[in-house]
Amino acid sequence: MKTMIAAAVLALVAGVAQADPAEGLWQTQEDDGAYAHVTMAPCGPAFCGQISKSFKDGAEFNSPNLGKQIVIDMVPAGDGSYAGQVWRPSNDKIYTGKMVISGDSMKLSGCVAGGLFCKAQTWTRIK
Repeated sequence: MKTMIAAAVLALVAGVAQADPAEGLWQTQEDDGAYAHVTMAPCGPAFCGQISKSFKDGAEFNSPNLGKQIVIDMVPAGDGSYAGQVWRPSNDKIYTGKMVISGDSMKLSGCVAGGLFCKAQTWTRIK
């Protein structure tokens, strides 16, 4: 009996210690000549992404968007899918967003008009 309880406790601890696939540092796809590194972390029951570095023409620069949230309240929907909102810095608009993670690749899309018009990017995990 003690062995079964110990095994159950270890399984629970291992599950808690395992990070969600969304967590980590991601590189955005280039948009209007710039790209960023985004730190994805839990924000309540969801995940949010904050711009931690910005790059233009391949060089790091001090963007006014540093520290701003670009991925907003992405709630896990199962199978590596998430739903929430995304902010596009180049036009300062917030869109209905979806995220799908497969390994070290994240497809992020933002839509308007009930999903009629969408833009998507593929981000790459840095760590």
